[in-house]
Amino acid sequence: MKPWTATALLAAGMVVGCMANGPATTAQPPQPVTPPPTSAGRSPGGPTAHPTLLPLILDRSDLRIGVTVQFTRIPEPDEINELRQTAGLAHVVLALDTWPASYEALTALDLLPQESDIIVLLRGYPPSREAAAAWNLVRTRLRLVLLVPDAPPSVTVVRDLNTMRALERVIAEVDPPSRAGFEQLQRPLSFLRIVE
Repeated sequence: MKPWTATALLAAGMVVGCMANGPATTAQPPQPVTPPPTSAGRSPGGPTAHPTLLPLILDRSDLRIGVTVQFTRIPEPDEINELRQTAGLAHVVLALDTWPASYEALTALDLLPQESDIIVLLRGYPPSREAAAAWNLVRTRLRLVLLVPDAPPSVTVVRDLNTMRALERVIAEVDPPSRAGFEQLQRPLSFLRIVE
């Protein structure tokens, strides 16, 4: 093939390719982004969500490719049913400002598919022994992280925490960091300092 013929074919191919691309688009102003409402019409995150309770879960040991769904409350049974229809559901993250009083408030969590797990971030100490024991009755794979504002109010509370099988870690907002009051805690203890 002659060089002029090859060059002409290359130029013609480029012109045809550029014409198939269509006209250039003009810049558009950015559209405001609002979070989609949940099935109950509530916006996720809500106005009362604490910034430290809106986590991004990064787990180096978890090599699954899957979906993480986050709630700032315990989902309703119809929302759990919608989650069962979610392809590749790996984690359901619950960031709760208050403790559920009893197991009855947690029964919907048992409806989650077996291949997914629940990661719960709870704020404060359990208000009662029943509230701490309720998490032991949940039959789904469960991981609890407790975010507390200070040292435990009594040794009894620490004992209640030690009975919670799914409790993985306690994070205390204590500055300066001190294990005072946590001596009998049988879980890893971390400290959080928020700089504003």
